[in-house]
Amino acid sequence: MELSTFVSRLDENLDTDAYSDLDASANGLQVGPDEKALDHAAFAVDTAEATIAAAADEGADVLVAHHGLSWGGIERVTDRHYDRISALVDTDIALYVSHLPLDGHQTLGNAAALADLLDLDDTEPFGAMGPEVVGQQGVASASLTRDELVATLEADLETDGVQVLDFGPSEVDRVAIVTGSGTDWLDEAREVGADTLITGEGKQQVYHRAREAGINVVLAGHYATETGGVRRLQSLAEEWGLSTSYHSHPTGL
Repeated sequence: MELSTFVSRLDENLDTDAYSDLDASANGLQVGPDEKALDHAAFAVDTAEATIAAAADEGADVLVAHHGLSWGGIERVTDRHYDRISALVDTDIALYVSHLPLDGHQTLGNAAALADLLDLDDTEPFGAMGPEVVGQQGVASASLTRDELVATLEADLETDGVQVLDFGPSEVDRVAIVTGSGTDWLDEAREVGADTLITGEGKQQVYHRAREAGINVVLAGHYATETGGVRRLQSLAEEWGLSTSYHSHPTGL
């Protein structure tokens, strides 16, 4: 497969253009030539020297990541930018990035992967950002306690532990999900009738906001909650006939 075909297929599937005015990340192809042949695609949550080196060890032609190198543009290619970009160029690895499009996609996305893990029904878009969304909500398909929800996350995610602000009911019904850093959507979770908000990391002020709203907030780790979408893109690439590898590098955060 040619790189241009791979990029256009991902952009189309993820509706990348819809987030162009919303996301600080430069989504799509961040590093690479106009054209090159692809045989092997590597996948990782973060673009870092460690994941680039792992991709190079696999002989990857492209690295697909959730967190890329360009956030609002790169003014100077020095320091860590130089080290990471040169590592990609020296090993002839292109870099494709999908940030908010992968958070919000309703079948391929990070939130969708967590909703499927928890077997949520009646899933709907959640987490408004302008005209788009960055998350998903759903209803527990069977009796689900807060402790059972946490146990499922701890068993299946690459996390060092799940922190819970247990201000909502112990029996979970409607769950709202925004992966990564999503506590800013707590008010929207309350508005849609969610009793539990799942995200990655918290902010100081969420404690009192959740307590006053009577909502559970489950903090499962920024990295850990954002592995599902990347893995789904890996499966998609395999369907397109590419060999793939996934490079896990948990941060514990």
